[in-house]
Amino acid sequence: MPRDLTDPAALRDFADPEAGLKAPLYENIDVPEAFGPVTVVPDEHKARRFAFAQGVGWQPGEPAPFGILANDLLQMFTTRYAASQVVGLHTDEEMWFDRPVAVGEPAVLTAEYVEKYERRGQGHVVMVAEARDAQGRTLLRHRGVEIMRTAPAEVAGRGSAGGAGPRVRGEWDAALPLVERVAADTPLGSGLVPLRREATLEQMALFSRTGEGVANIHNDLRTARRAGLDLPIMQGQQLFCHLGQLLLERVGEGFAAGGHLRVKFLRPVKATESFTVEGVLTAAGPERVEFEVWVRRHDGGLAAVGWADAPVPYPSRHPAQPVAAGAHEPIE
Repeated sequence: MPRDLTDPAALRDFADPEAGLKAPLYENIDVPEAFGPVTVVPDEHKARRFAFAQGVGWQPGEPAPFGILANDLLQMFTTRYAASQVVGLHTDEEMWFDRPVAVGEPAVLTAEYVEKYERRGQGHVVMVAEARDAQGRTLLRHRGVEIMRTAPAEVAGRGSAGGAGPRVRGEWDAALPLVERVAADTPLGSGLVPLRREATLEQMALFSRTGEGVANIHNDLRTARRAGLDLPIMQGQQLFCHLGQLLLERVGEGFAAGGHLRVKFLRPVKATESFTVEGVLTAAGPERVEFEVWVRRHDGGLAAVGWADAPVPYPSRHPAQPVAAGAHEPIE
């Protein structure tokens, strides 16, 4: 069983692994259209590769790095559509994390196109997908929206920070200390200690399937320039996984077994650029805590915004009290 959707061993035959697949065009997409089941094994090689791509530590014997199957679910449509012909733009991503992924344990992936529509002259498609373990229990569930196909250089940046939740301002209460680990009694308005990242082409390429022989606007300079970009741009799903990693580190392992994250992608992050992954605690109930999260580009603008909730991390010592959120200065 392969560790990825496409078995790279097929490249040894010098055959085109995408021969016979459909062109990824809006007019070619059927609704409904089912994909899978596909069995993927997140082995140690896949875990090490993903950990490097995300800039996180991982050792054998640990659970798989958080988000290791996120891109596999998103890419399920490429089992029928030619991956290297995709020139799309991911606009929205939502995932529910039910159980941690175990290294070496097979996961069965299924997906389906459930909707297609046109907005602002662009064809959007909606996919739902899920990964289950060998016992049939869900590991994670996905719902994503993508423009298929488009000119990324022309479309990127049209979004706003609104969406399914309140408008994300990218601010926290500057009077409160940043939080390394959220507790049930952490004051509302507290900012999360950010993650600092750089969009290196090596990490982007590994995340975006270069090991499977796939060339796209995220991992290949020539492909990006043919699409009107000066440099490859980071895949939205990779930004999503960075946001998930922030929540995992600040909330704890409970986020991998009961967390939920929805993200809207606003503007691209280009290869070689630095960025920060940030968030703020917005609500705390008896059972769950809620957050606004975002990715801040090197120029201070927001690349992605999101809304998350997770199980309460620790027993509360005293009730959380609302505080006014103040302005936050962009991190250099």
